[in-house]
Amino acid sequence: MKRHTEGHLLRRVGWLRAAVLGANDGIVSTASLILGVAAAHGSHQAILTAGVASLVAGAMSMAAGEYVSVSSQSDMEKAETEIERRELENDSPGEHKELTNIYVQRGVRRDVAAEVARQLMEHDALDAHLRDELGISETLKARPLQAALASAITFAIGAALPLLAVLVVPESWLIAGVAGFSLIVLTLLGGVAASAGGASVVAGALRVLFWGAAAMAMTAGVGTLFGVSAA
Repeated sequence: MKRHTEGHLLRRVGWLRAAVLGANDGIVSTASLILGVAAAHGSHQAILTAGVASLVAGAMSMAAGEYVSVSSQSDMEKAETEIERRELENDSPGEHKELTNIYVQRGVRRDVAAEVARQLMEHDALDAHLRDELGISETLKARPLQAALASAITFAIGAALPLLAVLVVPESWLIAGVAGFSLIVLTLLGGVAASAGGASVVAGALRVLFWGAAAMAMTAGVGTLFGVSAA
C-alpha cells in the first residue's frame, strides 16, 4: 500500500513563530534605532555602535524572553501530565467514561466511543487523555531551548542586515538607504513566513511592511526632535 504522507503546517508552528518573530524584531528594532540616531545627527561611529549594541542586546533578550515564556508553558504541560497520571491511577473507570463522553460530543455513537476509548487506553491511556482531553500532543509540545535558539539566531541575522546597509550605503543616503533596504527585506520575510504558514502571501507581506514602516518613522521622528532640541 502507498504510504499516506501529508505535510501539515502545524509541525512548523513552534520554530516558525519564534524564527519569524526574531527576524522581524531584529530588522525593525535595529533599523529603527539606526534611523533614530542618524536623524539626531549622530556620527557614523555612533550609528554603528548603536546598531551592534541593538544586535547583541536584542538577541540575548529574545532568547531569554522566549526561553522563560515557553518554559512556563512546558511547566504547565508537565503539571497537567502529572495530574492526569494520578487520575488514571486512582479512577480508571471514570477516566474511561470521560474519554468516551469526549468522543460522543464529537459525533461518535456512544457504543463506538466507549470501544474506541477502551482500546486507546489499553494502548496508551496517558497519551490518549493528554491529546484528546487536554490538547497536549508531541507536535505542539513546548520546546523552550528550540524557541530560544531560533529567536536569538534569527534576531541576530535580521539585525545584521540594517548594519550591513550602514556599512555599504553612503552617509548622505544613510537614512533612505537603511529604511528602504530594511522595508524590502521585511516585506519579503513577511511573504515567506505567510507562505510557510499557509496564509496569504500578500496579506502577510503588507502587514509586516506597515508595522515596520510605522516603527521606523516614529523612531526617526523622535531622533529628529531630539537632534533639533539638542542643537
